[in-house]
Amino acid sequence: MKFETIDTGVIDPETLPWTPYVPYSPEVLIKLLKADPVRGEFISFLKAPVDMELPKHHHSGTVIVYTVKGAWKYKEHDWVATPGSVVFETAASSHTPIGVSGYGDEIITFNINVGDLIYCDANDTMLAKENWRTAVARYLDYCKEHNLTPVDVTSFDG
Repeated sequence: MKFETIDTGVIDPETLPWTPYVPYSPEVLIKLLKADPVRGEFISFLKAPVDMELPKHHHSGTVIVYTVKGAWKYKEHDWVATPGSVVFETAASSHTPIGVSGYGDEIITFNINVGDLIYCDANDTMLAKENWRTAVARYLDYCKEHNLTPVDVTSFDG
């Protein structure tokens, strides 16, 4: 049985590159840690300057965001996430992420996403769709462009 070969493992983020989150922002960087094609889950770090604003997004599944450094919020909410905060986003909801000054010059978050992130314009017209597959494609394209040997971020083998 395949499950018998899967063992507890550790992901060393130092072996994985920060990739620009294009076309949304070349200043926002993503470090893809794991992608699970079966559940549609992708796990990553996001690093952004404090003055960042990403396009509004709608997500089909759950999103959990742990703030490592800096502060951020959604335009649509009154709360501010600071280091140590955990944000649980409601599935099938929309938000516009922005940085919050006064907590350093960059934001770093740890993100667990399930399903699609649909980026929209001000009229809620779809601009792009992100999911585990697009995250892996961005990572592989970056590795190819920079002559890096990619790590299989989809593997669960020990």
